[in-house]
Amino acid sequence: MLQIIGLLAISWLLIWLFERKGLSVLGLMPTKDRLKYFTLLFIVSALLSATAFLLRMHFVKEVYTMSPSLTSKSFLLEIWYQFRTVFTEELLCRGALLYILIKKLRPANAILISSLVFALLHCNNPGLWGNWMQMILLFMFTFLMGLLLAYSYARTFSLLLPLAIHYGWNLTQNYIFPGAPTGDHVFILAAPTPIITISYLVFFVMLLLPKIAVLVVDYLIVQQHQQEGQP
Repeated sequence: MLQIIGLLAISWLLIWLFERKGLSVLGLMPTKDRLKYFTLLFIVSALLSATAFLLRMHFVKEVYTMSPSLTSKSFLLEIWYQFRTVFTEELLCRGALLYILIKKLRPANAILISSLVFALLHCNNPGLWGNWMQMILLFMFTFLMGLLLAYSYARTFSLLLPLAIHYGWNLTQNYIFPGAPTGDHVFILAAPTPIITISYLVFFVMLLLPKIAVLVVDYLIVQQHQQEGQP
C-alpha cells in the first residue's frame, strides 16, 4: 500500500510541476460510464485470458482441479496482490508519464513511448534472459498490449479502462490458472500433462489466439467509448 501511495505522490508532483494540475487528470474517480466500461473490459479480458487454458484442456488434455490450499483469506490476499501489481505498472507506464507525454508530444508518439517502456519493463522477468524466442514473443505481446492500454487512456483520459484490461488478463493468467511457475492458484493441474503430439498450427493457435483476441476485442470495445478532451 505504501508503494502505491508513494507512486501517487510522485505522480501528483510530476503533474503539478509540468502542468500545474492534480491527480484528477488520471481519471481515477469512478463515474457511471467509467464503471460500465471497467466492468465490461475486466470480464472480457479475464474470459479471453482463460481461453488459453481451455485450449490446452482441449488439445493437450490438461486437467485442472480446485487447489486444496485455497482459502478465503489467501484468495482475497492474492486478489489484492494482483491488483496492487497491475495498478503499480499502470501508474509507472501510463500515469503521469503518459499524460505529460501526450501534452508535450503528439498522442501517437506518447503512446509509442509508453508502450516501449511497458514492454522493456516486462523483459526483465526472471529466467527469461537467454531464451531469445520467449523474449521476442514476450516483447511483441507486451508492446502490443502496451499500445492498447495507452490508447485506452489517451481516448478516455481515465486509467480505469487500461487498469480493467490489464487486471482481467493478469488475474487469470497469474492466479486463477497456473500460468506462473510458482505461487498459489485457484486451479491447479490435477495430473502431469500427458505427452501428446500436436501440429505447429495447433501450437500457435493455443499460444497466439487468446493474445490476438484480447487485443482486438478490447480495442473494439474501447473504440465505442466517446473520445474525451484533454483535461
